[in-house]
Amino acid sequence: MTQKAPVIISSESPFASDVFAKRHPALIDRLVAAWPFGPEQRQALFALAEEGVHGVIHPLPDRAADAGLWRDWGSDLYGRPWAEVPFLWAESFFYRRLLEATGYFEPEPWRGIDPFAPFKQAELAGEVVSAEIAALDDVVGLAEAELGQALLLSSLWGNRADLGFQITAGRGNEASGLVADDSARLWELLRSEAGGTVAVVADNAGSEMVADLVLIDHLLTHGLAREAVLHVKPSPYHVSDATLADVADCLRALLLSKGEARAVGERLREAAAIGRLHVRTDTFFCAPFDFTAMPGALRRQFASATVTILKGDLNYRRLIGDRWWEPTIPFAGVTDHFPGRVAALRTLKSDVIVGLEPGALTELNARAPHWRTSGTHAVVQVRS
Repeated sequence: MTQKAPVIISSESPFASDVFAKRHPALIDRLVAAWPFGPEQRQALFALAEEGVHGVIHPLPDRAADAGLWRDWGSDLYGRPWAEVPFLWAESFFYRRLLEATGYFEPEPWRGIDPFAPFKQAELAGEVVSAEIAALDDVVGLAEAELGQALLLSSLWGNRADLGFQITAGRGNEASGLVADDSARLWELLRSEAGGTVAVVADNAGSEMVADLVLIDHLLTHGLAREAVLHVKPSPYHVSDATLADVADCLRALLLSKGEARAVGERLREAAAIGRLHVRTDTFFCAPFDFTAMPGALRRQFASATVTILKGDLNYRRLIGDRWWEPTIPFAGVTDHFPGRVAALRTLKSDVIVGLEPGALTELNARAPHWRTSGTHAVVQVRS
């Protein structure tokens, strides 16, 4: 295994510092504006925003069902400023504290209410998803290989407002934003091992989940997978991360559409009914650790898959570790801990990156100084 690089501490990264100083307070303002929260909830949310910028980390209240777990997970971190602990841990605990503040785990009436649902639903009802769904009728006539690549790229870029099926159908050039592209290796792997299980670890709800579902349908319909397992978060997380309810909403959007989109929805519903499509979750997906710490049952699931496709920035950080890796270190060397073959489809929105060619790194640093965090670049990386 490759020697590990230093863990990213929030204060050492301008991007991470900005998350706590600006993004989290802005998110809490949006939540307060979107919901009829009572005085206690509002006070708890504003206190969390203030604590994240100027205070120290406080543990969950003892009454919380998972207070013991988090007490152990943060035993040496409580009482320290948020900016002085690992960014991956701090970000994860922020969202757990946010759910505590809104009453997500408390008795009625707020129990189980996704505080991010208004934002997810607005995206699902918006023009981006409508354009993706409509454009399915345009791409369905492509040759299988071309169609598969179009759907793969749409899944990769699915949560970018100016991209989607229309662009991958040939009206634009998404490939120009790829700084590493192993997509040919991924298709070769899927074809050589056709008929097995493909696992997809989801990232975002909304337009990205719609694109993920369409890609899964393609793999099942063309025999590249006998069954697909879609892994989602067990509770709301990182604003837009997909839960089972979000998968259901996206499938419903397909089923309420016309043409090819509705046909996709019907095939997916049938696949679920006969056991070819499974939706699963695990509490580990909301734990503050990278994938080296995953439980044995989850490891065995991924080990048995033909390939596990990890979606998005957070899963990438958890796959390789949220560390200051040298960007040219090989992807395979920092993912050899993962059980089984793995592919990462990730739009870059944080500091960590590996697997780049030296020339590409030099060019990116000169041409686009904020390429790591701007969301304008992406990778498809495979360890087979």
